[in-house]
Amino acid sequence: MTPKVGILRSWGSVCRQSNAPLPLGGKTMSGAVAVHHGAFGRTALYELDRPFVTHAHREGHLIFYVNGGKAGVDVGNTAVPLDETHGAAVSPWEPHNFDKREGEPCICLVMYIKSMWFLENSQTAEGVLEFGRPVITVTSEIRRWILRLTSLLLEPQESAVLDGYLFEMTRVCYDQSWARTKRRSPLGKINSRFSDFRVRRSLRLMQENFAEEVQMDALARAVGLSRPHFFKLFKKQMGITPNLYLNTLRAEHAINELMTTEKSITDIGHDLGFSSQASFTRFFGSNVGIPPSEYRRVAHEV
Repeated sequence: MTPKVGILRSWGSVCRQSNAPLPLGGKTMSGAVAVHHGAFGRTALYELDRPFVTHAHREGHLIFYVNGGKAGVDVGNTAVPLDETHGAAVSPWEPHNFDKREGEPCICLVMYIKSMWFLENSQTAEGVLEFGRPVITVTSEIRRWILRLTSLLLEPQESAVLDGYLFEMTRVCYDQSWARTKRRSPLGKINSRFSDFRVRRSLRLMQENFAEEVQMDALARAVGLSRPHFFKLFKKQMGITPNLYLNTLRAEHAINELMTTEKSITDIGHDLGFSSQASFTRFFGSNVGIPPSEYRRVAHEV
């Protein structure tokens, strides 16, 4: 029995007990099981067998355990376990990393939710997709959404169905994250992020030049600051370092190129300033979680 069949049999048993749709097998699991892109952002089933570096996303990020070995996510200063009872909620631009513990690979359901998509469809959000706390308790309701979303990813349905499930999952997690937490003013956070003109200029310069080798000393000089002062001000306003912001831009561009062009992996990496396919693959794997060739293969299958 292959690992894929074993996981699907185990998952099928859970689905039957929960009256959820039973997923079908047929793919070889190696790094990623399924990836789906839509108006909401993207969602995926990943098989993760190693830690990867601290990184960030412009989307809201939800991570849940599905099967396999246990793992965890460090969100800021909070260590969040990934298991049957806990998941992780990561606000846009919040630094986090994946910590794979000993044992078999961890099968995770991950969602990257665009803030504007959520806000346009929500009556509870107040201006930004920011979670009140990073630890999500997997209630029976959330467990049902995990089962449904996993089944849909394994046996793809109409995008509208998946979009509706993703919205409900995000809404439930968003509301839970603020249930016992005093809500902060979302406008205050947005305004503080972009209040300094030097940070705004640095963001524009990185967005214009992310495909080149950006020297942080030169970037700091271009906005009229010393390197230490620039890093301190940038992190205070954005919540992440300039390096993490730049890596996010590169990873987003790479994903878009993998999904929308026929460029080779080598050419995509070269266009982003990487000297070899190996160095680009290491970067992509560290920031996205799976190799770029695997991402393209699975994403195009869905």
